[in-house]
Amino acid sequence: MCRHRRTESADGNAMKKTVLAILLILAAAALAVSLLWVNGFFDRPAAPAEPSDISQEEQIPAEIPEENVETEEPSKPSEWKIPEDDGKEAQDPSEEMDAADVTEENSGASEETALPEEPSVPEDPLAEMLAEMTLEQKVGQMILARYPDTDAQAAALVQETGVSGFVLFAREFNGKNAEQVRAMTAALQEAADVPLILAVDEEGGTVCRVSGNPQLRSRKFSSPQRLYGEGGLDALRADAAEKSALLSDLGLNVNLAPVCDVSTNPADFIYDRSMGLDGQGTAEAVAAIVGAMDKTGAVLKHFPGYGGAADTHTGAAYDNRTYDTFVDSDFLPFLAGFEAGAQAVMVCHNVVACMDPDRPASLSEEVHRILREELHFDGVAVTDDLAMGAVGGYSDEEAAVQAVKAGNDLLCSSAPKTQYGAILSAVQSGEIPEKRIDESVMRILKWKASLGLLESRTEEAD
Repeated sequence: MCRHRRTESADGNAMKKTVLAILLILAAAALAVSLLWVNGFFDRPAAPAEPSDISQEEQIPAEIPEENVETEEPSKPSEWKIPEDDGKEAQDPSEEMDAADVTEENSGASEETALPEEPSVPEDPLAEMLAEMTLEQKVGQMILARYPDTDAQAAALVQETGVSGFVLFAREFNGKNAEQVRAMTAALQEAADVPLILAVDEEGGTVCRVSGNPQLRSRKFSSPQRLYGEGGLDALRADAAEKSALLSDLGLNVNLAPVCDVSTNPADFIYDRSMGLDGQGTAEAVAAIVGAMDKTGAVLKHFPGYGGAADTHTGAAYDNRTYDTFVDSDFLPFLAGFEAGAQAVMVCHNVVACMDPDRPASLSEEVHRILREELHFDGVAVTDDLAMGAVGGYSDEEAAVQAVKAGNDLLCSSAPKTQYGAILSAVQSGEIPEKRIDESVMRILKWKASLGLLESRTEEAD
């Protein structure tokens, strides 16, 4: 009996131990499951296979579960571009604009993005003046006419052709006092729609159109060569300033000076009108003179340099010097004049063999190319008088048309009506593009503006 009970008790203890072990195993399993659940083990999809050619750092992140992807994206204007990944963290979704807001804000902005409003550009009054001109008016601006026999003829020429201005000679001043000259120049300006260039050759020495009249100055201006010998650059400056003031007081706005030709040989035709100095000395003198001409415009002459050539007033003149001579000497005074502020240069009629052996410089495209491209001059190119003997092999019409083709802006003309008509016909026939005329007229208008001639016009445009 006692033995049976001991056996039964032992069996009961074994059963209890078994049950306890099972409970411990279940508890451990439950704990493990709980830990896995907390760590999202059961929500995580299987990781994609690692490509064999991508390093650990370059692996592509796992795709977001389909249930976490938004089914609609904000609409974007077609001009927008999705920026490339720059390594920055993605924006918090809570900070993103609502898709409807994006659409509403940008639906009207798309056109502004594609066609932004251009900033306002200040209007150019000179460009406006040019645009308003007829072809006839523009061609007229390229004529600098020799003053005709009477004041009435001059006024009529202004009305008929709209010439850019006049070159006045000694006969226009002879016997007149300052008041009469001022009345003459004022009447001319009154007749013109576009203010006129009123120019003279007042070089001093052998060429004095105004001071040759004792009613306008007690004695003629001395030659620059003599002045330099007596007082150097200071004397040249004082003389140039006095000339400029006198001419301006008489209503004249341009002096066809200074002479920039380099000549040290008294036998040269141009010597007496030159400084009588070498290239560098002449350059310094020209810079001093131009710098003192504060009341009138300067016209540097005679490009590309006269040298020892013969008188072009009476016949053809040839210059056979090398191009290096021009570069090392003759060009220097012109460059100095440009730097000092001169905005016009007169081109001579010499045939310069090293530049163009076939045409006078005034009618040569190559000479003008050198002026523009080698010397970088962007001002007004003026011909010497097209009635001179050196261009006698050309008719008035041929000389005018070729002068424009060569690159001149302003033609000194003793046959203004004829040459005006020839240029106009050449443009109308297509021989000369109107664009070529526009280029010259714009340079002329800029020069006139710099002389203060267009102030009232530009103020009205403003």
